[in-house]
Amino acid sequence: MMDSFITKDGKRLRRGYTTGSCAAAAAKAAAIMLLEKRNIDRIYLLTPNGTGLYLTVHDTVFGKNSVSCAIVKDSGDDPDVTNGIKVYAEVEKTDIQGKIIICGGEGVGIVTKPGLDQPVGSHAINSTPRRMITEELLNVCEDNGYKGGLKVTVSIPEGVKLAEKTFNPRLGIVGGISVLGTTGIVEPMSDDAVVETIRTELSVRRADKKTSVLLTPGNYGIDYIRDSLHINPDIAVTTSNFIGDALSLASEAGFTHALLVGHVGKLVKLAGGLFNTHSRWGDCRAEIFASHAGINGASNDVIQKIMSSVMTDEMISVVEYAGIYENVMKSIMNKIADNISHRQLGSMQTSVIMFSKVHQTLGRTGGAEDILEIIRKEYS
Repeated sequence: MMDSFITKDGKRLRRGYTTGSCAAAAAKAAAIMLLEKRNIDRIYLLTPNGTGLYLTVHDTVFGKNSVSCAIVKDSGDDPDVTNGIKVYAEVEKTDIQGKIIICGGEGVGIVTKPGLDQPVGSHAINSTPRRMITEELLNVCEDNGYKGGLKVTVSIPEGVKLAEKTFNPRLGIVGGISVLGTTGIVEPMSDDAVVETIRTELSVRRADKKTSVLLTPGNYGIDYIRDSLHINPDIAVTTSNFIGDALSLASEAGFTHALLVGHVGKLVKLAGGLFNTHSRWGDCRAEIFASHAGINGASNDVIQKIMSSVMTDEMISVVEYAGIYENVMKSIMNKIADNISHRQLGSMQTSVIMFSKVHQTLGRTGGAEDILEIIRKEYS
C-alpha cells in the first residue's frame, strides 16, 4: 500500500501507482534475482515524477535461465478496474549484448489500430513504462557487470477479463489491457477537484496580469505546443475533459483571448456540442466525421467506412482518400467555432487549433494566428 495522500475538496485521498510502475518494478526485481541468484521480497523503484516506491514482490519463480515475479497494482483512492491485480514480469538472458527486449504476454493487449502510443502489432505497453523498464534493467546489468542482453515479458493474467470493462476493444486494443502511466503515480481526483484546479490555475495567471490563456486537454496537447508551436508548454492550463468548464471559467476570470489546442480525438466532439469530452458523456466522433463528409459529397461507401472506423486517424484517412479532406476539416472547424460562440463567453475571443499525431495540424478556427501571437508576446 502506498502511504502518500492529497487533499481534494476537503477529502484526504490516497495516491496509488500505475501498471507501468508495477511492470518496471517486477522486471527490476526479476533481473536482480536472475543475475544475483538470490531471492528478494522487496524492491525500490523511482518513478518518473520523482516519487520513490518500496513494493512487495510476489509469486517468484526461478527457471533454468529466467526469473518471474509479480507486483500488486494499488490505485489508491482512484476508482480503477485494475486495482489489486498482479502485474508479472519474466526476465531471461539473451545473447544480444546490452539489448533490452520488451514484449507482452497473457493479458497485455495488442494494438490493432493506428493512432495509439504504440504501433500496430505491438503489445500495448506504452512509451514511459518501456523506458522505465529499459533504464532499470540496464542499471541492474551494469551493477552486476553483465554484458549480455535481457528479454522481459510483461503479463497480466486478469487482463483478458478486465479488458471487457474498458474501452480498449473500441480503441483497437485486443486481448487484454494496456500497461500505462506517464508519471508512474496515480493521482486520485474527483470531477469537482479537476474543475477547481483549472479555476486556480486561471486565477494565478490573471493575478499575473495575463489577458490571454492557452488551454489544452492533456499530454498530447502539451507535446504539440512544445514541438509544433514552439511555446513553453508550462504556460498552458490543462483542462482534461472539462473543456466547456475551462472556457467558462476563463471568461469569468476576465481573459480577453483564449486559444484551445488539442488532439482531434477530444476536440472533434466540440463539433457535436459535447464540451465534456469524457467517453461516459458520449462518443460522437464517427457521427461527426460522417455527417460532415456527407454534406461535402461523400458516397454511402465512404460514410460506412467512417462509421466502422474506431480511431479518428482512420476517419481522417478515409476522407483524405475520398478527396474531401480539406472541405471536411474546414466544415468541422467552422462547426466547432459556431458551438463555442454559442456558449456566450462574454467578450473573450476564442480560437481552436486541432491536430493529430499522425496527420499533424488539421485545422484552425478564425483568429487563431492572432491569439497565438498575443500569447507569445504576453508570455515571452
